[in-house]
Amino acid sequence: MNGFFKVPAAVNERVRDYVPGTTEVTELKTKLAEMRAEQRDIPMYIGSEEVRTGNTATMHPPHDHQHTLGKFHRGDKSHVIGAIEAAQAAKEEWANLSWENRATIFLKAAELIAGPYRNEINAATMLCQSKNCYQAEIDAACELIDFLRFNVQYLTDLYAEQPPANSPGVWNKLEYRPLEGFIFALTPFNFTAIAANLPGTPAMMGNTVVWKPAESQIYSAHVIMKVFKAAGLPDGVINLVYVSGPDTGDVIFKHRDFAGLHFTGSTGVFRHLWKEIGNNIANYRTYPRIVGETGGKDFVMVHKSSNADQVATALARGAFEFQGQKCSAASRAYIPDNLWPDVKSKLVSMLSKMKMGPTEDFTNFINAVIDEKAFDKIASFITQAKADGEEIIAGGNFDKSKGYFIEPTVIVASSPTYTTMCEEIFGPVLTIYVYKADEFEKTLDLVDSTSEYALTGSIFSNDRYAVELATNKLRNAAGNFYINDKPTGAVVGQQPFGGARGSGTNDKAGAKANLMRWVSMRTIKETLNPPSDFEYPFHKS
Repeated sequence: MNGFFKVPAAVNERVRDYVPGTTEVTELKTKLAEMRAEQRDIPMYIGSEEVRTGNTATMHPPHDHQHTLGKFHRGDKSHVIGAIEAAQAAKEEWANLSWENRATIFLKAAELIAGPYRNEINAATMLCQSKNCYQAEIDAACELIDFLRFNVQYLTDLYAEQPPANSPGVWNKLEYRPLEGFIFALTPFNFTAIAANLPGTPAMMGNTVVWKPAESQIYSAHVIMKVFKAAGLPDGVINLVYVSGPDTGDVIFKHRDFAGLHFTGSTGVFRHLWKEIGNNIANYRTYPRIVGETGGKDFVMVHKSSNADQVATALARGAFEFQGQKCSAASRAYIPDNLWPDVKSKLVSMLSKMKMGPTEDFTNFINAVIDEKAFDKIASFITQAKADGEEIIAGGNFDKSKGYFIEPTVIVASSPTYTTMCEEIFGPVLTIYVYKADEFEKTLDLVDSTSEYALTGSIFSNDRYAVELATNKLRNAAGNFYINDKPTGAVVGQQPFGGARGSGTNDKAGAKANLMRWVSMRTIKETLNPPSDFEYPFHKS
């Protein structure tokens, strides 16, 4: 095929509202009931094989941990080795496939999620990650569709970036080669879209991938693989394994052909992996690309000119949607004392109206946290705050007898350096520090220096001088900065996502910059009429 092909223009997928009584609600509830009633047997995917080891672990909804959704088959080091071999075997043919045919697979995957797989991928996310219908819709359906469509557009934009031919008789070209080796994608539990994007983006650029998802997300990771295969992704391009972290790392990071890590998870794990890569750096064929989005201690900074209703709403949504288990969730807030009485009463009122329970009941705003380990960690912060005499103005209770439920909890800290103002909790806990309204600039310095993270943050103000001051002073405190909005909800194609400092490499998922990390450029200069004499004009008499 010869031609300069134009891909369909990328547009953001419309988010379904799931208004009661609509067909979309009926269809999703039907799918939920159907999937809840069956028990899935989930294999690993290595090359052309569906691998079932018989060493199984069961999967349970976090909001109903006695119910079984099915089982998945655990692997060992031999399966990681097999996945690498499958990736290497598939690499040459995949890398040589014309870009438009690679792109078509991912465009087709987007259409499948928008259509026949939409209810299944949303229902899987609701069941195994305890997201309500709207949170699942904006993640598993819409954000994933957007990643696929916009990344195809970015791919074509990138390939079109070519050098000028400034010298007569010369044709300059840039080739964007896939990396030399395989990519390791290590994905988190909290976003199905991220779980698909981390292996999907390098694959789109011609790489082959070994993918290890979080165990608590395997149920929906399986749906992602079903979609990719239905879209025509060749065997061995993405290989999905369920092997312990230490065993996987022991194989991956000692392999000569390891070429890149695409990671979302905790800062501690990322730093450990970086160290492992550094320790093995002399063994690799090439310097691996390391791309990671990690932790956050995301802030809301409020100026005395702000609207209390808007601030309270941003805190309620930004801190407690998906139980605060977003890396972007509002976790600390700084409220001026002139607004605090109004913000407090409005926030407490909003939280009192939030229903908590299973995702199958669409009226529930709050669902369960992901697992018992997370529950115990989050509960320990609340218990310690009570013991320390910190004021809790909402929530503070938790119960794991049926599911891992923790009430939306608001702590008013006596000190701006209290533990829950500084440490990442990753749960439905918001800590507020009330500052003197005339100490705005001083408090900005506090916001910037309190946390090692720099992922998201927001400023609320109706004073443009204050907005500009905050925007400048907090320049390095957040990779995604919001003005008069909650610090969550980045949209692919509109707000590329990522942070620096302890929050990652800021390679911006949902931007062309991220795709650049998965290619290695080759410059090709062709001289059309080569010289035939060594002498230059200045030599001649």
